[in-house]
Amino acid sequence: MGEIVKKWYVIRAVSGKEKKVKEYLELEISRMKLGDYVNQILIPMEKVFKIQNGKKALKEKVFLPGYVIIEAALVGEVKHVIKGIPNVIGFLGTVKGGEPVPMRMSEVNRIIGKVDELAEHEEEMKVPFIVGEPVKVIDGPFNNFTGVVDEINEDKKKLKVMVKIFGRKNLLELSYMQVEKDS
Repeated sequence: MGEIVKKWYVIRAVSGKEKKVKEYLELEISRMKLGDYVNQILIPMEKVFKIQNGKKALKEKVFLPGYVIIEAALVGEVKHVIKGIPNVIGFLGTVKGGEPVPMRMSEVNRIIGKVDELAEHEEEMKVPFIVGEPVKVIDGPFNNFTGVVDEINEDKKKLKVMVKIFGRKNLLELSYMQVEKDS
């Protein structure tokens, strides 16, 4: 038997159920001994910073909601097994309900590269603020107050913000994560 040629395909899944789809796929593939036809199943994730209980937390978020990427050879039953998984809508193709269209390697590399890049540069945040720019406090005791950026400390990722509290101007030191640009 010749070598099995595997290509990358995009599976459309119910948004929010990507992890379940991946689990079910892995379970079904091992149960039906289709490991020779499926190499890897990926859910492109990105790292995002959120504030929880006043602390900066790093969370993983689905980078392409509703999509799961799979490297497989769609021969025999493989395509039908994948389509039969709960929460799978179908394959991404040119025609609805038509044949699955494999991804170009440049697309695959871009997505995989983007995910790797996000993992590597998680702490590398650009200075998102400019001195004199209006900002809104989104965390801490001065939540919902607005002010103007007075000073930026890139090393500590902190800002000094001039805020009017009860008619008097006060200088607050806040982290990047405690403020957002005021629109």
